[in-house]
Amino acid sequence: MSPDGPLGATSRTGAFELSASSTAASIRVRARLGYAGLVGMVVTCLLLCVSASSTNNLLPETQRPLQNFLAGPFGLGGPNLHVGWLMAALTAMFGCYVLVIRAADRLASRHVLMAIAALLALVMLAPPLLSTDVFSYQAYGRLWTVYGLNPYLNTPATMYAGPLFTDPMYWYLGAKWVNTPTSYGPLFTLLSGPLATLSPNEKVSLAASVLAYKAIAALACLGTIALLWNAARLRGLNPVRAVALFGLNPLVVLYGVGGGHNDLLMLLLTTAGLYALLTHRERTSGALIAFGAAIKLTGALMLPFALGSGVVLGASKRRRSIITGVVVASTIVAAVGFAAFGTGQLQLLSTLRKVQQEGDWHSVPGFLNLGLGLTAFSHVMGIVLAVVFVVVFVVLVRRVWLGEMDWIDGAAWATLVMLVTASSLLPWYVAWLLPLVALCTDRRLWRYSLMLTGWMMFITTLGYIPHIYSLTRIG
Repeated sequence: MSPDGPLGATSRTGAFELSASSTAASIRVRARLGYAGLVGMVVTCLLLCVSASSTNNLLPETQRPLQNFLAGPFGLGGPNLHVGWLMAALTAMFGCYVLVIRAADRLASRHVLMAIAALLALVMLAPPLLSTDVFSYQAYGRLWTVYGLNPYLNTPATMYAGPLFTDPMYWYLGAKWVNTPTSYGPLFTLLSGPLATLSPNEKVSLAASVLAYKAIAALACLGTIALLWNAARLRGLNPVRAVALFGLNPLVVLYGVGGGHNDLLMLLLTTAGLYALLTHRERTSGALIAFGAAIKLTGALMLPFALGSGVVLGASKRRRSIITGVVVASTIVAAVGFAAFGTGQLQLLSTLRKVQQEGDWHSVPGFLNLGLGLTAFSHVMGIVLAVVFVVVFVVLVRRVWLGEMDWIDGAAWATLVMLVTASSLLPWYVAWLLPLVALCTDRRLWRYSLMLTGWMMFITTLGYIPHIYSLTRIG
């Protein structure tokens, strides 16, 4: 008898009706949980944003307590979320996010998009959240436009190096960036110049710049969502699920937009490059990917996989067109960059290597070094993980070029491995992975992206526990 035989006989037994009813009930429950997750995300985000100005752990380290002119429309009257409540709120927000992703294919698109818009609006009204990077963007811009110094060769410490350089911006910087030249591409450095001095009044200029960077991040997020929606439809995927994965991710919302990070601008350009390739505009695709890399070098990771996207069809012309776009865009960026910064921009790779070597709490080598005090072992582990990434990267590129793997899947796996093996890993870097996962065909990547998001939120909340470093150190 066929294993499907009993189902064929259910007109007498009622087994099919019971199974269908059970399935329908399960779908309704999942949908209700998804909607509960949407509401929960908005509520927890509102709580975090209203409380941010009075909760030190939600503020950049150099803004504790927060100055009034940076408080934003929510002001200074919110409650102070102590460690336990803050950890509970962030955990709840992540839990709600998981519920939404699991049920996204059962949710109305307008409800998901409305929730995304609400989250972005809330973090726009909040003060700068969690990271000092938005101040370092301004510092590098001021080095160039105010003092006429090359930000690839000089550090923000120069702004407090003598009687002529006592720029108040110095006191807003995170310790990691005070003695580090800019680690961003020339396209973003050019953008940061005009945004560094938006008003003659220093406080107004500072607040306006913070708002400008957050607005750029929010608009880039919305643009990426629009691209993902259309790309998902081209790929035969559920567009609601694709945009929910990216647009509702707590790290994208709180860190990416709330912190005004340039990663979202990079992702807008690289995702536009991905979409252009799906619509057979190869030269445009190559140019957009190159422009994304000129914001942040990470954007170039997609390129080797994009070049292998047409191998199955033997489309060497397609590959040449992508390369042409890359060459033209890179030539424009290089020419403009050399005109503005000379050969100084060639120091970018050296700066990035230094930043990676320093590591941070969130990465595996950084946790071994800063958390457990195992400096020597951390260095060895960093080298081992770097070798692992190179090997995996080469294998993935080879599989894509041989037509054994979808190119977006290959780029997503490579990005995931890069994040896991990086010596310097920060919470908002998870955003690099999400547009690729949203459009991938390998469903395992969805699970791993959720796990990575949860891990980054967990390891971040550990830092809120007083004296956690001394508690975890060995010896």
